[in-house]
Amino acid sequence: MTHKRKVAVIGLGYVGLPVAVNMGLTETVIGFDINRARVDELKAGVDSTLEVDQELLSRANVLFTDSLEDLKGADFFIVAVPTPINSAKQPDLSPMIGASHTVSKVLKKNDIVVYESTVYPGVCEEVCLPILEKGSGLKSLIDFKIGYSPERINPGDKEHSFTKITKVVSAQDQESLDIVADVYGSVVTAGVHKVSSIKVAEAAKVIENTQRDINIALMNELAMIFDKMDIDTTEVLEAAGTKWNFLKFSPGLVGGHCIGVDPYYLTYKAELLGHHPQMIIAGRKINDGVSKFIAEKTIKLLIKQGHRIKDSNVCILGLTFKEDCPDLRNSKVFDIIDELVEYGVNVSIYDPLVKQGELDKKYLNRFIEIGEINSADSIIVAVAHKEFKTSNSNSYIERLAPNGVFIDVKGIFSSESFKQSDCLYWRL
Repeated sequence: MTHKRKVAVIGLGYVGLPVAVNMGLTETVIGFDINRARVDELKAGVDSTLEVDQELLSRANVLFTDSLEDLKGADFFIVAVPTPINSAKQPDLSPMIGASHTVSKVLKKNDIVVYESTVYPGVCEEVCLPILEKGSGLKSLIDFKIGYSPERINPGDKEHSFTKITKVVSAQDQESLDIVADVYGSVVTAGVHKVSSIKVAEAAKVIENTQRDINIALMNELAMIFDKMDIDTTEVLEAAGTKWNFLKFSPGLVGGHCIGVDPYYLTYKAELLGHHPQMIIAGRKINDGVSKFIAEKTIKLLIKQGHRIKDSNVCILGLTFKEDCPDLRNSKVFDIIDELVEYGVNVSIYDPLVKQGELDKKYLNRFIEIGEINSADSIIVAVAHKEFKTSNSNSYIERLAPNGVFIDVKGIFSSESFKQSDCLYWRL
């Protein structure tokens, strides 16, 4: 499938870069980002997010730039910027607004602007569209059109990549919908799924991660209940999973820029409309409380093992929001650290994927190398990085103090492998 559009991708992060690179394998694409350092590293053939490998990056015909002048050559703009939440857990649309202002300065007649960022229904048409019109002096549907095709990138997942995930597409009318479908269909081998309106596509995206959030929240609540009963949650789920229609979710920390954020976009809009979304908010509350639960459990087990809490040494392995991914955004491991520090615990951190320059000073000072871990009162494996999963349990036991506590958040080890030692094993 081919198209005649000149594509520009605005925002070259975890979502935008794979889009630009995959489209750049068959045509020339403009890759725009306001972060000069990001543009420079991509020009040098380096992707610090690890989403695109070096060989693919070198083959793609992408003009990486932070120049508005370069954007003028495009007539199909894909906006793939972050949509975070603020400290009050409300949507922060400033990246979307900023990107819309940028595009408005180069927008021409017959151009199409497609947004990929996760938002609540109505944002594209009610927030972004007026900015495009005002900045360009053009009128939508007459001079230009917009669409929405929600991103489905899963950071660190090489199996479910951009081209292998069905692309939901929407636009203002049938003509623009067909063009949007053609552009994405030219590279997405899994195919495209057309929907009737932009709001339907926005809603479809925001509930994808809301559904996962609620299901994981149930697992986390079950884990807390079973812990009080001294029942192993992993074993319970394995047994229940033998039934054909049991949904296989697991307890764990819920951070990152999707599952831990997107539900707040939906709840914000719902409350504006006068509906209090009880289940979604309850799920968020449970998942946001898991870090505190793990920290408190660590303290209780240290006391049980005879350790003095103040100035005890706890080493946390893994800091990113998910395994084998360098993304630190909204990682709930930071909450575990903060909670333990309040108890007077000496907390050290190791993560093989983290660039220390990205850490705040209060966390940077706690960063150590794996070889420096010695006689720790407790080791918490918070993230299931490959390096941690492939290490022998004895390598951790040797780094623990007598009667140490080993916390296996993701349940990547067998409890049996710790029974011959004097340390206490616990998993969520």
